[in-house]
Amino acid sequence: MPPLPPQPADVPWPTDEWPTGPVPDGVDLEPLLDEVMDPQGALVRSRAALVVHRGRLIAERYGDRTDVWGQVTGDPVDESTPLISWSMAKSMLHAVVGMLVDESRLDLDAPAAVPEWTGDDPRAAITLRDLLEMRDGLSFLEDYDPDAGGSHVIDMLFGDGASDTGGFTAERPLAHEPGTVFNYSSGTTNVISRIVRDVLGGEEAYRTFLRERLFGPIGMTSADPRFDDAGTWIASSYVWATGRDMARFGHLYLRDGMWNGIRILPEGWVDNARDAHSRDPEDGRLYGGHWWVTGDEHGTFWASGYEGQSISVCPSLDLVFVRLGKSTKEQYPALFDWRRRMVDAFAQGLSTWPSGPMQPAGGVVASGPPAGHWPKVFDVVPGWSPPSPGSSPGS
Repeated sequence: MPPLPPQPADVPWPTDEWPTGPVPDGVDLEPLLDEVMDPQGALVRSRAALVVHRGRLIAERYGDRTDVWGQVTGDPVDESTPLISWSMAKSMLHAVVGMLVDESRLDLDAPAAVPEWTGDDPRAAITLRDLLEMRDGLSFLEDYDPDAGGSHVIDMLFGDGASDTGGFTAERPLAHEPGTVFNYSSGTTNVISRIVRDVLGGEEAYRTFLRERLFGPIGMTSADPRFDDAGTWIASSYVWATGRDMARFGHLYLRDGMWNGIRILPEGWVDNARDAHSRDPEDGRLYGGHWWVTGDEHGTFWASGYEGQSISVCPSLDLVFVRLGKSTKEQYPALFDWRRRMVDAFAQGLSTWPSGPMQPAGGVVASGPPAGHWPKVFDVVPGWSPPSPGSSPGS
């Protein structure tokens, strides 16, 4: 995997304010921003788009509160408007798990501490690592069409399971042997979140941990996680935060969990997120640890949410970009292609990869991808090749 670049010595950390800078020469960014913010275009409807390069905010655009049909549903969006994360919250939970693993309060390879899975119950074999990699084997249908029927995610968020999202999912039976089959599941995330709640000692302790250990230190002051009646953060779906704060979270992962000289995440934990362990059989996308992985030569990985939310992190280009909005499933392929072209615009404009060397922040030279650049992808996913732009991204 490409190295994660450190913060340039002459760029302040964005804890209080984002330092700003120009778009690099040679990067044709404006047409891409025009495209993503065009309310009549193929990517409708975007509410925010932000780009951070080498630690500086170089572009941000805001739209309005409209739904996918173009109906205005609220005031215009700006840099102070909290917007919903949807499944990008899963990637935030990954950060919390890393901290607790580092403190030996959680063990990735021990059986998950779920009261329903004890004794000779076959689900007792499920580990926390299985849950993070979405290979737990539970029978859980992730279908967002309310008219389709049988959707466990709809029942969990809006139906019988809404009061105890983790408990609802913990009751699901096995469909596969744990650790063998990838199945993207919002319920799985809430099982993890319930485990975290129990380790921390309840809802208030959980809220305090999020505020004091994750959101607060990196300046995510707008972050508003939502909890169910059982005191579990609904980390499958619910954090409201501004676009700038979403970019701060992506920047934390770009910087290997470091922030202004302080290690927020344990060393190597970001690699757990960006090292691809699985391939979604439905669309060929690669999945790491509660983050999606593009498999491109730049090492890009991204937090993804329903309706096209995304925080993209590109280590080789020292780049983070955020898109927030409301798009239909039919528009997902165009969004995926737009994210690819964003990365390409920087790669081509900076002439960094693969034709020549690049200078990541800190001045350490990194040339083209080394031998065995993606060894784990090919070991775990034999025959994998990068997905075509026409397939749909994960939620």
